[in-house]
Amino acid sequence: MPSNKPVVLHLGDPVKFNTDLYTQLQEKFTVIRPSVEERQREPFLQALRDRKWGDIAGVMKPFWGTGGEMGRWDKELIPLLPESFKVYAAAGAGFDWADVDIMAARGILYCNGASASSEAVADMALYHIISVFRNMQWSNMAARSGNAETFLHAHHNTQAEAHNPAGQTLGIVGLGNIGYTIAKKTHAAFGMKIVYYDPFPKSAEQEAAVGATRCSTLDEMLGQADCVVLAAPGQGGKKIIDREAFTKMKKGSRLVNVARGTLVDEDALVEALESRHLFAVGLDVYEKEPTPRPKLLENRYATLTCHTAGGAMETMMGFEELSMRNVMAVLSGEQPLTPVNKHMMK
Repeated sequence: MPSNKPVVLHLGDPVKFNTDLYTQLQEKFTVIRPSVEERQREPFLQALRDRKWGDIAGVMKPFWGTGGEMGRWDKELIPLLPESFKVYAAAGAGFDWADVDIMAARGILYCNGASASSEAVADMALYHIISVFRNMQWSNMAARSGNAETFLHAHHNTQAEAHNPAGQTLGIVGLGNIGYTIAKKTHAAFGMKIVYYDPFPKSAEQEAAVGATRCSTLDEMLGQADCVVLAAPGQGGKKIIDREAFTKMKKGSRLVNVARGTLVDEDALVEALESRHLFAVGLDVYEKEPTPRPKLLENRYATLTCHTAGGAMETMMGFEELSMRNVMAVLSGEQPLTPVNKHMMK
């Protein structure tokens, strides 16, 4: 029998953790989970053209690894959505695979799961910050070499270039949920001085809580920081740290990227690292994943992890929950929990 309940598309794997919440979602809405075949680009676009799923009111994508088979939500896909479509709620902290400005122009809210990953990503940032200050990658590579001479060389020499993070100046690009959590942790754990660059300043109270000072330009921040951490969203392929930006950084400074690999020109990064203008780098993301530059793989001043900054069980559970709660809130006439493009909407 036809249902008069709003239709919600569930894209991706079945819900694993918040099953009671999913039951509530199914009670309030008609939930349809398209198959993997239906989620491929052309079948998905055709299904929208044919109104296969009727007047869709929203989409939930509870996992970052599945549900995105149709590719980018862009100027080709978004106009095919019915007028009834109000919200897209997805797992993940980023949103560079969706044109959220086009969605906003159509009155569609895009919600992400950044707040669910803040703790995990910030913890990974701390790992990289410690590593780039304390020469941990050199020590790690030497310990795993199985060579006594290599081990002893690192044992005797890493400390000559290592420093404690305490008292150093940390520059954060992007002081959103994740960036601010990084600031809180580094300020509390290390007593680091925090400077940041973000077009949306924090309140005076928030800045005071972490000892943060906002810089009016990126160049100003780069010139002050002993270590720069990128915690900003993707910029549509635009580089934040390019060859010129490296020249603005202090000689012997450090770079950590737990945001998006496309924010950094990796060729320029390798040059800065090899010239020793940049002392060390910590990367969880890369310009062309899953293949970091070969020269980074062999460099003992490059700490590398494989895009796992948000990889904690709590993050997965939170992504799943937020995707459902955002959809339920918006379609019930309430405010979204984690809107990305609300400020773009008329």
